Amino acid sequence: MSESGGALTGTDIELLNKEFNSDPAHRRSQNAVTQVSVDDVALDRAVLTGIEPSMSHLLDDWKVTNQKQSGRCWAFAGLNLLRVGAMKTLNVKDFEFSQNYTMFWDKLERANYFLEAIIDTADRDADDRTVAYLLDSVLGDGGQWNMFVALINKHGLVPKSAMPETESSSNSNKMNASLRTVLRQGAATLRAARGANVEALRSQKRDILTVVHRVLSIHLGTPPERFVWQWTDKDREFHRDGVLTPLEFAAKYVTIPINDYVCLVDDPRASSPKSRTFTVDFLGNVVGGAPVVYLNVEMAQIKEAARQTITGGEPVWFGCDVGKMMRRDLGVWDARLFDFAGVYGISDFGLSKADRLVLHESQMTHAMLFTGVDVLDGQSRRWRVENSWGEENGIDGFYTMNDSWFDEYVFEIACRRDLLPESLQQALSAEPIVLPAWDPMGALAL
Repeated sequence: MSESGGALTGTDIELLNKEFNSDPAHRRSQNAVTQVSVDDVALDRAVLTGIEPSMSHLLDDWKVTNQKQSGRCWAFAGLNLLRVGAMKTLNVKDFEFSQNYTMFWDKLERANYFLEAIIDTADRDADDRTVAYLLDSVLGDGGQWNMFVALINKHGLVPKSAMPETESSSNSNKMNASLRTVLRQGAATLRAARGANVEALRSQKRDILTVVHRVLSIHLGTPPERFVWQWTDKDREFHRDGVLTPLEFAAKYVTIPINDYVCLVDDPRASSPKSRTFTVDFLGNVVGGAPVVYLNVEMAQIKEAARQTITGGEPVWFGCDVGKMMRRDLGVWDARLFDFAGVYGISDFGLSKADRLVLHESQMTHAMLFTGVDVLDGQSRRWRVENSWGEENGIDGFYTMNDSWFDEYVFEIACRRDLLPESLQQALSAEPIVLPAWDPMGALAL
């Protein structure tokens, strides 16, 4: 480029055009990509045909769920994990916990969590980076495993029949927009009164939460305090449990020890040491609930814990950067699925996993469930995934992930504590390093 104080000149543009036209491969790519999706052009057929969906260990024999136009993947994945044991206990072929019930309480609890954060930061300027982040990211649909557990511990669960989906639970944008307006107005009220004592601020907070509860009830319905639970099993035998509270229902039909589960992450950044616990500032939903804590470990440990869990008969909740190197209609992931470098005529089209985090190229965007693994000579080769996007894509909504994609784009799993070696179990007791509120390790909760 010429010396022009940084501005593009006519000479610069002429040189760019000459470079493009000098290689016939550029024109061929142009002819193709201007007619069809770049994914169709870049799709590496050799990689695609090598993705075999069969698994040596397969758990699922049920239908997938559908979060529709909402960001509730973390809760869907969690409830999909819990329904496996519930279906066995109930002796039914298919069953769903109410995702709408979980959404209602998450929204109300998270509104309270947000307003407490506003009170906590009331002495800071509005353009303080943490305050600005809190105001910008208020009340998203996302969440984390620990947040899911906190909701169940406090509010329990109900079957889907006791609180079915509504238009707003399945398409949350309009409801969320109204709630954000209410909460930002509430934040303005609390910040304007920041000289008051905490109890006075919390009195104002209760008025704001009254409005939040009203909006949620209008959009999602009112959560049941008690309900009659009865069902017919797959052998056509009728059962009645009578009247249950949500906490009683959860105690009876959550068959795994969710409070004994820990989150393992692969954070390869130089600033994030392995075998250390981390948390993210102002990440959570239930005030007073257990904090969101990760243990940073090597990817080999995450894979081993996932493999042992699946071969032991239990699915695995996990978080990943879902959109990278994915063919949604076919339901496949592979780290080399698309040859974008070949389409664009460049030698390299990728960053390391650590650099992608640092440079904002990658973060956790979706949670799902591993329901199978293909193991050869003790090593995993590919993984079966239960998504929550309905039955239209993949194999009736189930997807296949090659091991190469796991390495690059899976960041987190929830697993039983006792699967970890003693050294890592001891590491869990250390005081976690606090990452800033905007760190990508908290992105799944947006």
